[in-house]
Amino acid sequence: MATSASSKLSQAVKQHYMSLPQGEKVQAMYIWIDGTGEGLRCKTRTLDFEPKSIDDLPEWNFDGSSTYQSEGSNSDMYLIPAVMFRDPFRKDPNKLVLCEVLKYNRKPAETNLRRSCKQIMRMVENNHPWFGMEQEYTILGTDGHPFGWPSNGFPGPQGPYYCGVGADKAYGRDIVEAHYRACLYAGVQICGTNAEVMPAQWEFQVGPCEGINMGDHLWVARFILHRVCEDFGVVVSFDPKPISGNWNGAGCHTNFSTKEMREEGGLKVIEESIERLAKRHMYHIRAYDPKGGLDNARRLTGHHETSNIDEFSAGVANRGASIRIPRSVGHEKKGYFEDRRPSANCDPYMVTQALVRTCLLKEEGDEPTDYNK
Repeated sequence: MATSASSKLSQAVKQHYMSLPQGEKVQAMYIWIDGTGEGLRCKTRTLDFEPKSIDDLPEWNFDGSSTYQSEGSNSDMYLIPAVMFRDPFRKDPNKLVLCEVLKYNRKPAETNLRRSCKQIMRMVENNHPWFGMEQEYTILGTDGHPFGWPSNGFPGPQGPYYCGVGADKAYGRDIVEAHYRACLYAGVQICGTNAEVMPAQWEFQVGPCEGINMGDHLWVARFILHRVCEDFGVVVSFDPKPISGNWNGAGCHTNFSTKEMREEGGLKVIEESIERLAKRHMYHIRAYDPKGGLDNARRLTGHHETSNIDEFSAGVANRGASIRIPRSVGHEKKGYFEDRRPSANCDPYMVTQALVRTCLLKEEGDEPTDYNK
């Protein structure tokens, strides 16, 4: 299996330099979403002190013409620090800084969906919307071949791999364990992980997070996974259908609840929300992957534990439905529901605000409401 040249460099030599004292200086790695709406970029600056809050961090800039975000003739873009985490790679006192991107005119870049998400979440903060997102992903070699798969063939059919144990069932557990611990160190609200149905496919869960925190924590968890895979010389793919044929795709099932849903009699509120979602199915399909539904069309076929992309469905404990109500929720008459439509490469800022717009702000129609008019 192909691994990167960088992963073959001596880690002992690197460690000599990483163990050198850094004095009073702090390295802050600024992270942002590029113009694809999927890719992440980063660069590092030196600070003269350890920042204690996001307000301590300066704005920065970058060349947007090299990140699909501007033309070369007017390429300066602004990085606005939004949320700060501990750095699990350089360790304390160094920081990871997730940023919003603004254009030359100080307006949000096209793929800066955090700005609108934050506005929507502020409008419903008294409803205390909670989210939990289940991020599926596939580990690949640098040649795009799934990690651990035979070079000229396929592994055995699906069945033994989901939550599997053993070298012939779990492909790449070291990466999973490293990512989990790095997220805990950073302060990411990761709450679990498991091997998935397709070999070399895994999932981690982030949540429960309230409001804007869901998008912040999932994007940083993704960044950390990219960096962990980089260290191991492999690649993480969030493609919703990385291998065609009789193999499961990759989604980002989103669990959602409000204060009312979590209280006695909340099942009625859940059912009312599902009715609203049913009337707005195609709006959500377009919001649930960065290509407006085209990526998800390869995954949402009605097979491999998915619903059909063209049809809305809901049911208790039904993993072939658009919306699943967990059996425990049906029994207790309160709790949350799971939207199984978002793709693995979705933007969590878009997914979470879409759910709030439909379920709490009671928007209707195929387009989101502009509250700035």
